[in-house]
Order: sequence, then C-alpha cells, then structure tokens
Amino acid sequence: MEVKIPHLTPAPQQRILTPPKRIRFPPNKPTFKKIVTVPTSSASNSSIQIHLPLRRPQHKSTQKTEKNSNDCKPSNCSTVSDVLGLLDCLKIPVSLDLYASFIDECTKSGDPLLAIELHNHIKTSCLRPSLSIFNRLLLMYVSCNLIGYARELFDKMTVRSSCTWAVMVAGYFENGDYGEVIDLFLEMQCSERAKVDGDMDDIVASAIVVCVLKACAKTVNMELGKQVHAWVVKMGYGENLVFSGSLMRFYGKAGFLEGSDCVFYQVPNRNKVIWTTKIVNHCYEEQFDEAFDVFKQMGREGVKKNSYTFSSVLKACASMRDGGCCGQQVHANVVKLGLELNEHVQCGLVNMYGKGGLIKDAQKVFKICGNNRSGACWNAMLTGYIQQGLGIEAFRIICDMKAAGLQPQESLLNELLMQDSVDSSDFSNFHE
Repeated sequence: MEVKIPHLTPAPQQRILTPPKRIRFPPNKPTFKKIVTVPTSSASNSSIQIHLPLRRPQHKSTQKTEKNSNDCKPSNCSTVSDVLGLLDCLKIPVSLDLYASFIDECTKSGDPLLAIELHNHIKTSCLRPSLSIFNRLLLMYVSCNLIGYARELFDKMTVRSSCTWAVMVAGYFENGDYGEVIDLFLEMQCSERAKVDGDMDDIVASAIVVCVLKACAKTVNMELGKQVHAWVVKMGYGENLVFSGSLMRFYGKAGFLEGSDCVFYQVPNRNKVIWTTKIVNHCYEEQFDEAFDVFKQMGREGVKKNSYTFSSVLKACASMRDGGCCGQQVHANVVKLGLELNEHVQCGLVNMYGKGGLIKDAQKVFKICGNNRSGACWNAMLTGYIQQGLGIEAFRIICDMKAAGLQPQESLLNELLMQDSVDSSDFSNFHE
C-alpha cells in the first residue's frame, strides 16, 4: 500500500523585532528661571511669558568662590539686550512700563553701552515718553558717567520738573564740575521752564541745596551762598534741620561764623547734627575754648551726643593747653554713654592724650582697641610718641604696623628721622 506523504513547504521565517536600546540621558539639574510677562498690542488681553535667561546656562563645577558685586552686572545687561532683541524679532512693541524697568536695571548696572542702546531703542519706537521716563533716562546717564549725553537730553526737554534739575545738579557735582552746578542753579531760577516751586518736595529741594552750597564752598562764592540762603527762607525751609545744617557747614567752611550763628539761633528744635556742626565750625577757626563751651551747653540742654560729636570736640581738646583736663571730662562722657569702643572716638582719645603729653593714658586707650585698631588710631599713637620724643617706642609702633600690614604716614617717618635718638638706617625698608 503506497502511502502519500504530503509536500511540506517551509514556512516563511518570521522577523523577530527587538526593542531598541534605551538611551540614557543624564538627569537635568534643576534650573531657576525668571519669567517676564510682555503684553501684546492685540485687542485681547493676551500676554507672552519669556523665560530668562534666554541663553542655555553652562554648568560649571560647584566650587565655592567669592562673587564680586561687579560680576553680576554683565548678566543683567545681557538679559536686557536679549529681551529687546527677542521682542524685535517677534515684532512685539515694548510698553513704557517695560522700558522703565529696563532703565532701572541699566541704572543699577552702570553700563554705558547699554544705556546708549536702550535710549536709541526708545527713540526708534512709536511711543512718546513721559516726563517720568525722561527723568529716568537722565538718572541712567548720570549713573553710567555719561554726563554729556545727559546734558544733551536735558537741553532737548521742553518740560522739566524739580527732579530733572536735581538729577543734573547732582550729576555735575559728582563729576566735580562745580561751575556747572552753580550755572544750573541760576538757570533754574531764571528759566521759564523751571516752574519748580510748586512741585518741589523737601527731599528734592535738599538735594539741590546741599550740592549748590558745597559747590559755593569749593569755589569760595560767598555771594551766591547768601542768595541760596535767601531762597531757602523764601521757600519756607528756614527752620528745616537739613537745610539749616547745610547752611551752617557752608558758612563754617567759608569762615563766616556770624552767618553760621544766625542760622543756628533761628532753628527752634536743634538736634545733635546742628550742635555738632557748630562745634566743628569753631574748630575751623581754632576757637577751641568756644567749641568746648558749646559741647557743655549741648549737655545742659539734654541733647544726645554721637560719635561724631565726641570726635569733633576731642580735636578741640587736643589743641587746648589745659593738661588734658577738658579731654578727661569728655572721656568720662564717652564711658558714660558706652562709646569707648567706637573707632572714631578711640582715635580721638589717643590723639588727644598723645598731644597733651599724657602718653600712659593714650597707651591705655590704645590697648583697649585691641585688634580692631584702625590705621588712623595707629598713626595717632605714633604721632604722640614722636611729639614727646620717644623714638624707641615710635620705632616699635612702626614695626607693629608693618606686621599688621599697615603703612605709616610718610610725614611721620620723616619727622621721626629728624630726631637724634633714631638711626636712619633702621628705616630704610619703610620707604619702599
């Protein structure tokens, strides 16, 4: 019997699909992003959120390093430039509020290139900046040390406020151009656009007066200082403590104590600043006894003293030939008020005792300072030793100063070399 075997065809081989290998990416480190909301110009109230920084941050090794304050400025500046560039690419107009925030960032950074770029961007926009924006631009230019650009913008402004004049006056004063400060003040008084009497508050007016009076003192312009005084009284600030203190300092530096006393007696409620200014003015004129009398009268009226008051009256006591009697009374007040650890007061005490010949008392105060001695305190102790002819002790102080990383004053070293008890070869390395 024949058995038929069916023909078996081989089944097609099935393709085995293997899953692809997974690619493992390193876990992303969390980054902190700043979100800036930019309003659009469409009718709807939609807005665009921009995540800053726009550039991908480069992760570096996490090492603790000291950050300088100037290192943060370029990042802020580049952020403003990047945002402006992105908005231009997206054809999104910039609002005045966003411009104001950009100007504030540039003012803080002090980048002159960004300031020019930002102002040019505002010029090309279709917006009409308000007076507030113009004042911000002036402050930005002044902060970036671009006083020329600020003056060019200032001359083109048809409307000016008291803040406008205050920014320009302060800018020229910071640059040391005292003549321009005076000219601006006179122009402010005469110009028809300078209608600032109504909107000038105490802070703005005090900023202008302080700068103008300091400029008058620098240029020895007594006549203009008196005109400023009259203007202050006209504006109703005759009894203001800030204005009164500025006027007293001006008259004191000009050597006109009658004007200073006139302002002093017109102030009803005198504070410690007014009293201390009167002490300083007497010291300018070398009226040390009068300065100490003002200090005592200040105590009788119950006015609280500060470190500047004590350091000022100690300068007067250092020049009084009373054997240190007045200075010891001031020292007692210092201890009573707990200011014996103040570096300015300590320097004044060391200087007073050293010039008065009370070296042991100066040494006691100098030792109390400990490791917190300032360079002025070291030089005061050195001055006392030199004036008393104690060359060996002076040499030891100089060695201690060099060990502490301080450099003695050149004039003191030359004075010490004039003494017979000191060998000049010992100081050859101090003049390097």
